[in-house]
Amino acid sequence: MATQLVTKLRLAAKSLPSKVFMCSGGSSGLDLGRRLPLQAMHVRRALSTQVQESFMSGGNSVYVEEMYRAWLKDRGSVHKSWDAYFSALEAGQTENAFVPAPGLQTAVSVPGPDIAPRTIVSDSLGLSYLIRAYQFRGHEAANLDPLGLHSFRPANPPPELDYKYHGFSDDDLDRVLNLKGSHKGGHKGFLYDLAKGKPVTLRKVMDTLRQTYCQTLGVEYMHMGSRDKCNWIRARVETPLWLSYSKEKKLHIFERLAYADHFERFLGNKYNTAKRFGLDGGESVIPGLKMMIDRASEMGVTDFVFGMPHRGRLNVLVNVLRKPMQLMFQEFQVRKSEEVAGVSSGVGGFNTVVGGKTRAKQFYMGDRSEDTKKVIPVLMHGDAAFAGQGIVYETMQLAKVREFATGGTIHIVVNNQVGFTTDPSSSRSTRYCTDLGKAFDIPIFHCNGDDPLSVTTAFELAVDWRQAWGEDCIIDVVCYRRHGHNELDQPLFTQPLLYSQIQKHPSTLEIYHDRLMKDGTATEAELQAITAEVHAAYDKAFEESKTWQAAKDDWLSSKWDGFKSPGQRSRVRETGIHADRLREIGAKIGSVPEGFVLHRQLEKILAARRKTVEEGKGIDWGTAEALAFGTLLLEGNHVRLTGQDVERGTFSHRHCVLHDQKTNETYTPLNHIRPQITNVRSTRDPPIPNSQARFIARNSILSEYGVLGFELGYSLENPNNLTLWEAQFGDFSNGAQVMIDQFIASGENKWLRQSGLVMLLPHGYDGQGPEHSSCRPERFLQMVDEDEDVIPPMGEEERQQIQHTNWQVVNCTTPANYYHVLRRQVHRDFRKPLIVIAPKNLLRHKLAVSNLEDMGEGTRFRRIEREKCPDIRAHHEKVTKVVFVTGKIYYELFQEREARGIKDTAIVRIEQLAPFPFDKVADELSRYPNVQKVVWCQEEPKNGGAYFYCAPRIRTASRDILNKDLQPIYVGRAPMAAPAGGLAKVHAKEQQGILDGVFAL
Repeated sequence: MATQLVTKLRLAAKSLPSKVFMCSGGSSGLDLGRRLPLQAMHVRRALSTQVQESFMSGGNSVYVEEMYRAWLKDRGSVHKSWDAYFSALEAGQTENAFVPAPGLQTAVSVPGPDIAPRTIVSDSLGLSYLIRAYQFRGHEAANLDPLGLHSFRPANPPPELDYKYHGFSDDDLDRVLNLKGSHKGGHKGFLYDLAKGKPVTLRKVMDTLRQTYCQTLGVEYMHMGSRDKCNWIRARVETPLWLSYSKEKKLHIFERLAYADHFERFLGNKYNTAKRFGLDGGESVIPGLKMMIDRASEMGVTDFVFGMPHRGRLNVLVNVLRKPMQLMFQEFQVRKSEEVAGVSSGVGGFNTVVGGKTRAKQFYMGDRSEDTKKVIPVLMHGDAAFAGQGIVYETMQLAKVREFATGGTIHIVVNNQVGFTTDPSSSRSTRYCTDLGKAFDIPIFHCNGDDPLSVTTAFELAVDWRQAWGEDCIIDVVCYRRHGHNELDQPLFTQPLLYSQIQKHPSTLEIYHDRLMKDGTATEAELQAITAEVHAAYDKAFEESKTWQAAKDDWLSSKWDGFKSPGQRSRVRETGIHADRLREIGAKIGSVPEGFVLHRQLEKILAARRKTVEEGKGIDWGTAEALAFGTLLLEGNHVRLTGQDVERGTFSHRHCVLHDQKTNETYTPLNHIRPQITNVRSTRDPPIPNSQARFIARNSILSEYGVLGFELGYSLENPNNLTLWEAQFGDFSNGAQVMIDQFIASGENKWLRQSGLVMLLPHGYDGQGPEHSSCRPERFLQMVDEDEDVIPPMGEEERQQIQHTNWQVVNCTTPANYYHVLRRQVHRDFRKPLIVIAPKNLLRHKLAVSNLEDMGEGTRFRRIEREKCPDIRAHHEKVTKVVFVTGKIYYELFQEREARGIKDTAIVRIEQLAPFPFDKVADELSRYPNVQKVVWCQEEPKNGGAYFYCAPRIRTASRDILNKDLQPIYVGRAPMAAPAGGLAKVHAKEQQGILDGVFAL
């Protein structure tokens, strides 16, 4: 075929121009969507200096053969000129067979009759590279630093932004560019507009590119893999309307900037010795936030959930979130400044808390796509924290995970260009503090904090993006910190050059004031009138603060109607439920739809669940938990459970989400108890007949810190839910220690916000080594705000012990008690975090089972489990030793005592460790009048576990209630650096030593 073609082509050669340059592709136009050579200027020169080949010599013959083969397979695959040419050849016509393609004419040398051949040069390739260079890297030359230092980037801009890099010269600046052909690559923006063939000079292109990408707003977006998303950005920034503003908008921004500026000045004058962590140097963030909220409100957004660090918090509270100025001034007058600003909550720790609260709001609105758009999470960061804190990565990793996605978070970095005393060169390895965003394919808007117009544009663009794409975006407000880390700090110690520059730098308000005057937007009188109004507003609020009375529904008031504060007594309630209701739930949790293919082992597990509930005996841990969840769902309470393996359970005990073995489709029995699922939004909403609330069980990303924070935020939104987080192993909570310390343990004390969050922490010494044995209960007990020497009122009609404690810690030993403690979390009119020291060994222990009657009507959670042996209870006068324990060690002691036939030792289980059951401990001790020894037994080392917490409280209970001084004797492992040993044999020997130690005393 090739020989036949060559022969035909040679016969037809005289129909072609004597010299022609053949493009190396089948398209007649410049395909800008394809990846072109690295140095476009070399290609451009080649178009004008290429040594021309005869049509059938060298590489051209190979090219034509390729085109001919393609034509034989599909005539539509080549340009119509080639189609006409090959058709003519096939028909035997060789005269004038070749018609040049339109795109080739820009590169065809046409000899005239009396003049030398000339080449028409195309500028398309070089220009496309120039434009793309600005789209990719224009932000690197943008005027972003108010101080003009730009220490975060090289001194010289990228060479790709110079037109000479792409083969142009100074002589080309005012020449009309030759842009022949058409572009159909699907791109929007400059490339698309220039392809329309409108006359344009290189100078005009350069001016437009610099105006768009290199002013005080640098848009970084070309790292995104989606052409549609890049087009969306280009359609908004590559337009003549970009960065244009009306007089009305400019003055509105000036007014809001004046409020932000004067707020800091006012506080500085009135309270000059207070640490307020002001926004000085970054005031333009305030008008940016206000414009963002205005824009979002126009788009139907009803709720924003804000999270931010200490810097600028007061300014945002007053000028954005509308905390009354009178209340703010009043707090300065009566409290320490640190209390006004709020106790630092750990750098960035609030990130996922905001995400969880946002997700809960969207859920209770109806959990529809339109509800996702109605609630926007906004996270404000410092530059050092955004680059350095892993919680930022965890937050962004959750952004698209099912049941964690919130439809996009707007991240705002108040970029002070310093972290406390650390320069950017020491706080990150990347050019920008925001480079993490590139890993998640989201746009980044860098703006100069001294240009409020660019800042507000970035904020408006961010909310437009979030609503259009449902994804995160980042605003990097490059500003400065006028004072040190706080107003009393001396920054010249560590940043002398930076702060020498800052001291000479005018304020953002002054710069913007002069700009409005210079461009003729406003007169001096107009601007002075605005600032005078702002001054008057602050003066008036300050005077009013002296007699200000906060309204009941003020900004800090809880919206949980009917719930008690710590000062209001809440009665103890029963948590049992009628056996028929439990059997109804038991039948559902043990069934799957017809045709659903279960694993054979799961068939047995579900059948056992149905049987034990129906018979009312031998109910295990997983079944009791499902019954607790099911009863709450039928009462209209939403239940949400997350963690790394919660659907199946780390120890394969839960199985609340089932998988079809043939299709992998999932089925959640707890969502099919009743035919209709509803969301209860208020404490006053009664359950809808024949309906239930929704149950969510979702495996999470491999994160503790971030996911626990998310669930905390979720629990804060609505009290009518049970929100649980389960660690894969209890010691994995180590990774969330910041969240535990800064938020869960102290959140109500710091922010007056109640949470009923449940933490399930698998714990138990089974010989698995130091990493999977202990949930470190001593840490949680150490943080309980309870005095070991003071017994509060313990009568049922006066007891407020739990309300006055920061959280509860339980270590249940029966499925029924676990069932009750979960239901108790919801069935009371206040909320407290609950730490459950969850079992591993007991999940299938033959003795750790309960009967249905233990969960029926008239039952409740037991803070202590009494001695269970009938003989010992009947002959209590023979008991000389009482052993207090908590957790699964009880069953080992029980079996050992039975094996030894001991009858003078009573074993009492403390199920609720905190707050401590002083009254119940005293009751148990009083049952045994002849007791001589009191023992505390635990598996954990002496410097861990509950010994240090319980021992002094047992002594207080015996001394203050029984008038006896009973000091518990310790029996357990010796103090250890690690929580457990690493060898199974050593573990078994230590465990036996504990048993021997108890009964040898």
